[in-house]
Amino acid sequence: MKVYYQCAPCFLRQAREALDMATNDDALKLEIMEHLTQILGENFHKDIASNQIGTKIHRTIKMETGNEDPYNIQKEKCNQIAQQFLPAIRKILKEDNSLKNYLKAAITGNIIDFGALGLEADIGTLIDDNMKKDLAIDHSPELEEELKKANKVLYLADNIGEIVFDKLLIEKLNEHQIEMTMALKEKPILNDACIPDAQEIELDKVCKLTSTGTDSIGIIYNESSSEFKHKFKEADLVIAKGLGNYEGLDELDLRDKPVFCLFHVKCRPIALNIGVGVGDNVVLKL
Repeated sequence: MKVYYQCAPCFLRQAREALDMATNDDALKLEIMEHLTQILGENFHKDIASNQIGTKIHRTIKMETGNEDPYNIQKEKCNQIAQQFLPAIRKILKEDNSLKNYLKAAITGNIIDFGALGLEADIGTLIDDNMKKDLAIDHSPELEEELKKANKVLYLADNIGEIVFDKLLIEKLNEHQIEMTMALKEKPILNDACIPDAQEIELDKVCKLTSTGTDSIGIIYNESSSEFKHKFKEADLVIAKGLGNYEGLDELDLRDKPVFCLFHVKCRPIALNIGVGVGDNVVLKL
């Protein structure tokens, strides 16, 4: 997905928050922010994908502060939130165990994202309200049909905390007797999940785990490892969580493969790009 004008101030807001978490050195923060505004000025144009410029900014913050995981404390908070709401989600799924409801639960997990929503977001209320909503775009029937034909499914993970809800969906998908593989980030960026985060909640017991081979926000395909590209090509079906993955996949020619994106619409540019409202939930076939 290409940038919208609203993306520029969002990049700077994220940069300020990440810098405040990465270091207490105000002089260093000023120096780095000067560099970040230069990066934004040189790279922000109508033909660049939003996740590509976001990746440049967050990699620069990690490198120049020497902090490889600025969001570490917030990631711990994400896990706490997910575990707090897991019993309520399980109760809802017990009452309605349809695939659509499991998809909604996974999308509800996508709300746990301080990168997109900001550090002051009331995540708990958002989760509670979100399960009551219907899908603004609902391609779940098409997804269910593709699952009947698939042997290998690649699941692109998004945020830590959120993967607690993804695990529920993967357990449901396993009813189709398919080979499930979840792809996670090679190294920390924002609050995205890495393989150790998935192992911590025993996701490796319900699916195979692999790395994208990089620390990009979402998928930047040409930066991904050859191993990931092989798994992407051999997958019969791809399920992708979150805005970053949508932004990256939207840049690819996917005519030879069914790809479904599951996410909560957190910003105006995404809403404009797919024709829904901010706060809506979608199961979108690309």
